[in-house]
Amino acid sequence: MDHLKIFSPATIANVSCGFDSLGLAVDEIGDEMTFVKTPQKGVEITNITGAELTYDVDKNAASAVVKKMLLDAKAGFGIQLTMHKGYFPGSGLGSSAASSAGAAFGANQLLGKPYSNLELTKFAMFGEEVACRSQIADNVAAAIYGGFVLIRSYQPLEVVKLPVPNELRLVAIHPQIEVRTEDARNVLPKEIALKDAVTQWANVGGLISGLYSNNYELISNSLKDVIVEPHRKKLIPFFDEVKSAAIKAGALGAGISGSGPTIFALCKGDEITEQVYNAIEKSYRNKNIDFEMYTSKVNKEGIKIIS
Repeated sequence: MDHLKIFSPATIANVSCGFDSLGLAVDEIGDEMTFVKTPQKGVEITNITGAELTYDVDKNAASAVVKKMLLDAKAGFGIQLTMHKGYFPGSGLGSSAASSAGAAFGANQLLGKPYSNLELTKFAMFGEEVACRSQIADNVAAAIYGGFVLIRSYQPLEVVKLPVPNELRLVAIHPQIEVRTEDARNVLPKEIALKDAVTQWANVGGLISGLYSNNYELISNSLKDVIVEPHRKKLIPFFDEVKSAAIKAGALGAGISGSGPTIFALCKGDEITEQVYNAIEKSYRNKNIDFEMYTSKVNKEGIKIIS
């Protein structure tokens, strides 16, 4: 293979109770990237559209990942890279993760697929470090593996792919403001009460059990975050209003996507998804803040080759 074009999906990390440990891939929303082998070694970004990102190969998350992989594989060729960002950086929908994971996937294809999904996740985590100074795995693993993922351990890295109930849907609203991942991490407490930790552990276990058993009531009861959301929601205008509207309209639960400002809601079935979409849209009207909205199934495939 000398060239390819891929789609790398947006992702929702944390999924309320699973800070840095749970993530899911989104359908249809994401980035398109192309990779072309070149006789000259190294990596070059030839075009970026959809967002203003650096062309510096050491500071751009995607090119940094490709460069690291080419060196690790001792490749006798280089790669030219193009990127089209399908949604805004700083959205809370894993923008840098789509770039990092897509870069790892694409480079692996041109190298002859020597690396496993777990190894690709590790390379993509390096891209996350370049982008936001943290080697976070939940977003990149969700993009690479597809569906729902659990980061069972960071040292050593262990990723578990979880089942996705067939009727599970999501609604997301992205207020057109930026919340930097670094800022969103800085507002978090350094210590938490034991009772809050116990509650959060139980919710993670309940959510995973609900996914395996197709128990939507258990999923709903478990989509609660008592540790991160109370601190981060202050960065997102009208968060409580949006969450309340979603739940009243029948959502299983709602919360902050990644570091925000995107707010997501999980729903059962298309009818309730439409009701929740309309309720969220109505709640954000006349707030003097532009916003975009999405509905989607959970993307079970993850990154895919377009051509």
